[in-house]
Amino acid sequence: MANTLLNAVKDLRNDSLRDLVSASAFTGETPPPESSFPGSNYGYISGGTISPDAIERFSFTSDGNATDVGDLFEGRYYCSGQSSSTHGYTSAGEPGAKNTIDKFPFTSGFTTATDVGNLTGGRNKVAGQSSIPNGYGYNTGGGNVIDKFSFSSDGDATVAGYTLTTRSNVTGQSSATHGYTSANSPITTDIDKFPFSSDDDATDVGDLTLARSNTSGQSSATHGYTSGGYTTGPGDAGRDDTIDKFSFSTDANATDIGQLSASRNGSAGQSSTTHGYTSGGYEPAPVGKTSHIDKFPFASDFSGTATDVGDLVTGRYWAAGQQY
Repeated sequence: MANTLLNAVKDLRNDSLRDLVSASAFTGETPPPESSFPGSNYGYISGGTISPDAIERFSFTSDGNATDVGDLFEGRYYCSGQSSSTHGYTSAGEPGAKNTIDKFPFTSGFTTATDVGNLTGGRNKVAGQSSIPNGYGYNTGGGNVIDKFSFSSDGDATVAGYTLTTRSNVTGQSSATHGYTSANSPITTDIDKFPFSSDDDATDVGDLTLARSNTSGQSSATHGYTSGGYTTGPGDAGRDDTIDKFSFSTDANATDIGQLSASRNGSAGQSSTTHGYTSGGYEPAPVGKTSHIDKFPFASDFSGTATDVGDLVTGRYWAAGQQY
């Protein structure tokens, strides 16, 4: 009886130790840090031209069309999106140069988002980044300021740092430790990076495969993605379908891993744990403003074409993306 009890205690202790020790202790592999940024349930798109106050969502677990789930407090386009573990945020935008931060819940029904604070200045043509572990949303672009606001309490943003240059028509990506701003107008290949753990300025860490603006951004646990955009300027000839990928673990240039289902600019980006999504945007004639939702895998450099998996309720562009 004593030996049986002793063996049971030993087994329990060993099992507990295995749970406490990281997988790297047994496999020799170091798992990537979890950013908590990608979602498991839904992608959201908010604002944009045509329907500047509408908030739509679509499923990450099954391909299909989006549904209208509510409205922004203040209609806008050229805005940025941020995501906490419970709420979506839409900040900045046009018309004019807005400073307001709207907030809406992911897990319950609502009619209209709430105005919960202001950025440090009016901005448009911006990018959003999110750090769920540190509890902050960020806004870059529309100047050189990096704005930061709390997820845990409603209030105004503070200045967290500055980008290297004035940025416009940019897109954002989020790792576990840093926020990224890629593309620009006038068009560049720049990829900037700033820390979440402290207030500090951004540094230039690499280049996209081609200069562009008006792109959409996605993030896996290990890489950032920049998709679509303008390469030479307004018009159908300048629209692009390239999907670039760059590493979060090492500062380096991006690689071209595939194409969207059509060339487009002004799309919104969403990120699940397994796939990147590019929704809405403006495609070459005769389509124009599009409702298409594209999906591409994070697990491999697929070197192919993203899949059109559904449609938004309304075709729109220059909108913001969130995920839950």
